[in-house]
Amino acid sequence: MDLQPVKIQADVMWAFLDTPNQLSGKYQVDLCNLSSEAVAKLQGMGINVRKKEDQPEKGFFVTAKSFNYPIKAEDREGNPITAKVGNGSKAIGLIKPYPYEFQKKKGVGAGISKLIVTDLVIYEADATEEALDDVL
Repeated sequence: MDLQPVKIQADVMWAFLDTPNQLSGKYQVDLCNLSSEAVAKLQGMGINVRKKEDQPEKGFFVTAKSFNYPIKAEDREGNPITAKVGNGSKAIGLIKPYPYEFQKKKGVGAGISKLIVTDLVIYEADATEEALDDVL
């Protein structure tokens, strides 16, 4: 099984690049609408590529995670992206597969070390979300 890093092109959804996801406690991003070549390569590494019938907009996708460090986002020239990366952004993710063992299950996870954003959609919280931030 080849566990070398691989670059995949994808649509970005649910990017928790500089703040850990509240459910998993990890930095993570869904890399969606993967090409058949990307799906074959990732599955060949042992990474579970998913497709949810109730979320057809995601197509085939993986949730790439970083356990201890924020996910570095940059543009094609290597300049850091400081804006929040929103759903629908296009990017190239540098996936670093890693073996894991959790609750007697073994597998290969999709780690991510870098996200090169090729088409940025800036995430902006709507007024409802901002109002909820001030709830006491």
